[in-house]
Amino acid sequence: MNLTPMIDVVFLLVIFFMVGSKFDDGEEHLQVNVPGVGEMRSMARLPDERIVEFQSSGVLTLDGAAVTPEQLTGVLRSQHQNYPALKVAVRADDTIPYGQVAEVLQRVRASGVEQIGVATKRR
Repeated sequence: MNLTPMIDVVFLLVIFFMVGSKFDDGEEHLQVNVPGVGEMRSMARLPDERIVEFQSSGVLTLDGAAVTPEQLTGVLRSQHQNYPALKVAVRADDTIPYGQVAEVLQRVRASGVEQIGVATKRR
């Protein structure tokens, strides 16, 4: 089998690609002012809806972890700064007085979260 024509074609292709490509950086001499950007925020997907539970024993939890009312406001405030579209659902035992539930809702609102839901069930 004669390989000479195949070798000739390969050499011609190598020469063609070497002549067709540039070995210098063509953008180096361009004088372009790139625009700046504002404050960077996380590009990760939004966290799932946060769940605040107020149990009949008086324990307040955020996603299953016990927190004080002050900690609740602080954690939600920092998360709201990173994710402005943060959603919070508040679940409270039906034996808890309405005033205490309203206080928890006020703490969530004080953190800056605007999308607050109150969990209920059908009877």
